[in-house]
Amino acid sequence: MISLDSFKDLAGTPVGEFKPKPTTLTEGQTEAATVLWQAPGDGTSIGVWECTPGRFTADRTAAGEYCHIISGRASVSNVDGTNTREIGPGDLLVLPQGWVGEWTIHEHMRKLFVISADA
Repeated sequence: MISLDSFKDLAGTPVGEFKPKPTTLTEGQTEAATVLWQAPGDGTSIGVWECTPGRFTADRTAAGEYCHIISGRASVSNVDGTNTREIGPGDLLVLPQGWVGEWTIHEHMRKLFVISADA
């Protein structure tokens, strides 16, 4: 039988302990995340992530990502600084597989993420 899962109150879902952001360009930037669901065998995962203000690099060459912003504000740009998108609560950002760029978190951010090699 296939399980049917649902998740409520994503704004209040605990994300765990904040740790230093590995790809940060801003000293002291931290992040936390919790995985809510993973597909067996294909690497797709869904979870909630939070990050403190600052800049960091991001690499989506191995898998794409869909980001639904729950709270906070950020700017996201391609690696060459082009195609900047301003995102905030309620927005959906699509980072297709192969995308490489930079995030600037302006206000503490919380997002729902879906990471998939088929994105």
